[in-house]
Amino acid sequence: MPSHSPRNMLVTGGAGFIGSAYVRLALADPRLERLTVLDKLTYAGNRANLDGVAGDPRFHFVQGDIADPAAVRTCLTGIDTVVNFAAETHVDRSIQDASSFVLTDVYGLHILLEASRSAGVERILHVSTDEVYGHVEHGSSSEDDCLLPRSPYAASKAGGDLLARAYFVTHGLPVVITRGSNTFGPRQYPEKLMPLFITNALDGLPVPVYGDGLQIREWISVDDHCRGIHTALTLGVPGNIYNVGSGHARTNLEVTLRILDLCGRGPDLIQHVEDRKAHDRRYSIDCTKLMSLGWHPERGLEPALAETVAWYKENQNWWRPLRGRADFVEHYQRTYKGTSTQ
Repeated sequence: MPSHSPRNMLVTGGAGFIGSAYVRLALADPRLERLTVLDKLTYAGNRANLDGVAGDPRFHFVQGDIADPAAVRTCLTGIDTVVNFAAETHVDRSIQDASSFVLTDVYGLHILLEASRSAGVERILHVSTDEVYGHVEHGSSSEDDCLLPRSPYAASKAGGDLLARAYFVTHGLPVVITRGSNTFGPRQYPEKLMPLFITNALDGLPVPVYGDGLQIREWISVDDHCRGIHTALTLGVPGNIYNVGSGHARTNLEVTLRILDLCGRGPDLIQHVEDRKAHDRRYSIDCTKLMSLGWHPERGLEPALAETVAWYKENQNWWRPLRGRADFVEHYQRTYKGTSTQ
């Protein structure tokens, strides 16, 4: 099948962590004529993430919700390519209240798929997660494996994946799905493990490790992840799913100790807290299918992690206001009972 070359692109959730990194990647292609970001600007969306591209004449920003049919239809005018990052993504928040996850990750995706079908888009890529596979005791998950999500977040993403595939089968909508592993890098909202532990360590605060900390995750740099997404978008086959991982598997405790070392702190800052409900012990994905298209992860975990820590050290004006917001403090104290952000 011939490759797809985006000309007029809509990126939903493009003010978020991975979405904004993808926007920068996409705009680096001079063949792209127009890129519109649609973002609701929830707590994790940040216009500052797009500061480096806001002056590009091809770039346009619309504040809106993918669950709003009118907003989506308006944004799709003249669009040939859609990349969907819009999602609620934090497991802890989904355990506390899953309603917004179902609304955005399933119903919102339905609105986007239906509007894209009506608009006749040439390609739509839906960004999902390896968490839909659930706990992987041995080996690695391939794209054909059963979906066994164990958290409300993972279940909402699995529901979205199934809906997207159904639109391909039923309506012929040219959908491609990617499932990425744990992603890290600059501009990640400081509730996720790496930015939370980095910013805590920089301030000499305890880092709250769930349980024994021996949960295993596969870590991929945001740049490698975005290149994988773009490869699947441009070279992938509609109706197909592509895993995007790195092979860099580490326990949470190993990652924590390395972060502390890079921040000039010792293991005495580790505070083991009650484990998360239904906490998946291990994720691992097989990326052979995406690699067959010519993509390979380029960033090693160690240099990428060191650069990430350096970015948070040098950009405290970005993350300190976020950590000081009432919603962050409330969520942190509710999640890690007995710990403090001060």
